[in-house]
Amino acid sequence: MHYISTRSHNSSSNSNFSKVIMEGLSADGGLYIPQKIPTFSSSELENMVNMNYTELCAEVIFKYCGTCFTKEDIKNIAIDSYKNFGKNEIAPMVNVSDNIDILELFHGPTLAFKDFALQFLSRVFNILLGREGKKITIIGATSGDTGSAAIEAFKNNNLVNIIILHPKGKVSEFQRRQMTTVKAENVYNIAIDGNFDDCQALVKKLLVDQDFNAKHNLASINSINWGRVLAQVVYYFYSSFKLMKEKSIKSVNFSVPTGNFGDAYAGYVAKKMGLPIDKIIIATNSNDILSNFFKNGVYKTSNVIPTISPSMDIQVASNFERLLYEILDNNSILVRQYMDELSNHGSFTVSNDRLIKLNKTFIGLGVNDQCTLDRIKFTYSNNGLVIDPHTAVGLEAAHACKEILNGPCIVLSTAHPVKFSDAVSAAININSELPKKYKSIFSLEEKYNSLPSNVEAIKNFIASKSNV
Repeated sequence: MHYISTRSHNSSSNSNFSKVIMEGLSADGGLYIPQKIPTFSSSELENMVNMNYTELCAEVIFKYCGTCFTKEDIKNIAIDSYKNFGKNEIAPMVNVSDNIDILELFHGPTLAFKDFALQFLSRVFNILLGREGKKITIIGATSGDTGSAAIEAFKNNNLVNIIILHPKGKVSEFQRRQMTTVKAENVYNIAIDGNFDDCQALVKKLLVDQDFNAKHNLASINSINWGRVLAQVVYYFYSSFKLMKEKSIKSVNFSVPTGNFGDAYAGYVAKKMGLPIDKIIIATNSNDILSNFFKNGVYKTSNVIPTISPSMDIQVASNFERLLYEILDNNSILVRQYMDELSNHGSFTVSNDRLIKLNKTFIGLGVNDQCTLDRIKFTYSNNGLVIDPHTAVGLEAAHACKEILNGPCIVLSTAHPVKFSDAVSAAININSELPKKYKSIFSLEEKYNSLPSNVEAIKNFIASKSNV
């Protein structure tokens, strides 16, 4: 299994799984993708239907590892990664109406779906670092949940310094405190004067600065890292098989609350591997650049709009470049041109033929704050179920598209409602009880630095903390 960059065939043609995971972003600024997505045969899929979650991890992820890990290695990593997820099930499903089920992905240590990828990825990192005998500095940007999940996964790790950038004042208080109250000598939080797109741009600038990167052994744990996407592919298989067994159906649809496109792209990878997925709904909030793109083929940035689903308050979705590479016929030169257009002019447009091809899989739908609140209220009234605003966006989109879908739809529930208690309380006047682990989170001392959106300021900070 070899990997290439979305921006250059040649420079990355010999990249293996280990290199891709440890670097995160290619030196040319592109994103790593497999030269070819591996597939399962019909008989292989039939044999996988009754596998448990960790067994599915081994089957799916092993196909991408080359000689870096055995199938048994992957299974053992998965068992260790998910041993504390949920009381009875790693990812339980809840039926909310005819043909709509919610897949709860928030039963990990930080109460968000990001735990699925980062608990797994941290263990992979540790093994690879042990083999290479080196230390690294992880640099990451977060719109809320990635930061806390990454810190939880890498805290107190003597092989890693972890530095997380979050947009100042633009994550929920609970999300911020999950990061800034962690007491670990290898954890550093920076509040950036800007939005998530600014944070993400800073991380990319650092990663492509080859001299600085080499000096400080930088690595990325954002969803630009292929390992993040790959770990999320597994729960598409798990939930699909579960629903197919229960309802004797042959295909499923998904509604994915979408910000940076990593979670949705994981579903697309699952479909390309042979999983019978019909449609993937790209459910956005009022920052609807992606949902609009799948309607009209125009990818156009605007100012970030603050919403009650802040983890999706994103304009430039990094993982979209992986899909763009494919729809541009794997032409890295065209990818560079399109991304330059986006950077210089704020937009690009794909042809109608390409949009028609995309719409065979993707449906785009934007959901505003009022519809989000109404869906939280309706779900509690109708099902006795409290959902967070991001899940509500996905669920509202699923209901809106119900008449045009063939078969059932699985909504990815990405976060525990306690993480967004203000929005939930505004909808149903209920405050979810804090899990035992977080009972005292609002009284703990916070520790973070505030810096401008300036790459030199970040470099100076990293240099001052580096011990690698």
